[in-house]
Amino acid sequence: MKRRTAAAAGILAVGALALTACSSGGDEPAASGSSGSGDYAGQTLTVMHYEGEDSAMGIAWNKAIDIFEQETGATVNLQTTAFEDLNSSAEQLFDSSDAPDVSEYNKGNGTAGQLASIGVIQNLDKYYDEYGWGDKLASGIDTIAKYDENGVMGSGDWYGVPNYGEFVFLYYNKDMFDQYGLTVPTTMDELESDMQTFVDNGITPLTTSAQEYPMGQLWYQLALSQADRQWVNDYQLYQNPVDWTGKEVTYASSTLQDWISKGYISKDVSGMTAEDAGLQFINGESPMFYSGSWWYGRMLSDITDFNFGITNWPETTLTPGSGGNIWVIPAQSKNPDLAAKFIDITMSPEVQNLLGDSGGLPVAADASQITDPDAQTLISLFNEVNDKDGLSFYPDWPTPDFYGDLNSVMQGLVNGTYDATSANAQLGTYYEDYVSTVQ
Repeated sequence: MKRRTAAAAGILAVGALALTACSSGGDEPAASGSSGSGDYAGQTLTVMHYEGEDSAMGIAWNKAIDIFEQETGATVNLQTTAFEDLNSSAEQLFDSSDAPDVSEYNKGNGTAGQLASIGVIQNLDKYYDEYGWGDKLASGIDTIAKYDENGVMGSGDWYGVPNYGEFVFLYYNKDMFDQYGLTVPTTMDELESDMQTFVDNGITPLTTSAQEYPMGQLWYQLALSQADRQWVNDYQLYQNPVDWTGKEVTYASSTLQDWISKGYISKDVSGMTAEDAGLQFINGESPMFYSGSWWYGRMLSDITDFNFGITNWPETTLTPGSGGNIWVIPAQSKNPDLAAKFIDITMSPEVQNLLGDSGGLPVAADASQITDPDAQTLISLFNEVNDKDGLSFYPDWPTPDFYGDLNSVMQGLVNGTYDATSANAQLGTYYEDYVSTVQ
């Protein structure tokens, strides 16, 4: 594998993903490539995804299934799984007789890029030509849909179809903040002062999960708050060596170590899943939860006993986020053409508008049709990030194994196996072991 070329240097200078820039018009047919004739009656399409039924994406994909079945006459066999389960099993599953025909999958070099480079997911160039999906993807969104022969995102052939955006921000319990006379933090000093107030009143302020992705994303956000775009390019694209004793990762790990020692983060998070952390916030047990827009629809539907708000992380330009997870067609798909028809329906205005009104961030919606005030709140927050060219992808993307590596180090930081210095040294070893193979 060769070192990434200079042509990739600008990939992470992500263009605006604002919804208003991605409108595809309101008078398109529901699915431009579907015949609607029922020609596929008797056939079954196996669809796999890991979205909750009440999430924005889950609601939208259920609508897409209904439209697909009506227009094609085929039947959908829906298989739901967990993000972590598919993340660890996709290489074997997608190349086996048990492969779904079309599946949601994690984007980035270490996941979709890895599978593209070894032929486990199909090249989608002909379907992009047939359905015109590329015309619906804004600059920046399409970065995660293309991979070169080495699995490097941003150039090469089409291997996935992103149909929503996502980013990470702070959920907060308005009622708990009001109870203790606190305001939404706009600086790190204010955030830490708020957390100390909660601790003084016997409340652990920030729920997270070290077993799964939330704490790793929090670590990355803290690093990003001290970083610039070049650091992101170095970390994600290997343009220059990453200094694992530098200010970015030093601040991230030392801040987390400090917050754990002060009780801002419970040591219980070492064994908690993302679902556990999310439920602590939903149930009103924790006043703050740092996680992604993929939770937003569920928060709207499940939180009934208090008011919550959302805000971007204080004092930062850069934020974890990107185009959303992507639809891929596995190598062993039995119905790739039918799978492409289903993907096209998920890109239709009817489904995209529903996704937006349900609390998601669609990439091909008619913005004028999204009037829900909660959806507008999320879009406004997303546009704040885009206006600063802030989307900086995710911490686990640089290597195929870094998701598990980062989680294990976060757990060690919580339970005391690592301090900040040794945590960064271990992360650096994991990272450099892979980077040395692609330079």
